[in-house]
Amino acid sequence: MFYQPPHWHSGLIDRLDGPLHMRFLFQPAVAILLGIRDGISDARKGQPAYFWSILSRMNRSGPLLRAGLKSVSKVMVVAFVLDVIYQAIAFRYFHLVGAVLAMLVLAFVPYLLIRGPANRMAKWRARRRPSQASGQHARHGLL
Repeated sequence: MFYQPPHWHSGLIDRLDGPLHMRFLFQPAVAILLGIRDGISDARKGQPAYFWSILSRMNRSGPLLRAGLKSVSKVMVVAFVLDVIYQAIAFRYFHLVGAVLAMLVLAFVPYLLIRGPANRMAKWRARRRPSQASGQHARHGLL
């Protein structure tokens, strides 16, 4: 029987329990933390939600995409390199599309999905905080 390497998409689910499987937890976690950090920063600057801004301003979304890629680029590079190492260990060959797909799924998508909600939650908390503080002061006779 001849060895036939799997297609670029096969093995993505199988990778969950193979070598380097912890990256499926750590890389999205790091990307999520970076997204939360950047979403809070966006809220402090008064900027709109990240993903919605990209979708609603398609003709002017280049700078937004570059800023997001710059922020999450290290996590994306680590995701890509770890997938290359995984492919070398598990399959003994390299598929570029599979590595890029793993990089996007493990790093950029979690970042993209969390940055906007983090922005909205930070804005919501900032709006709530002053009213709560004045209510507490009034209750304690401080105002």
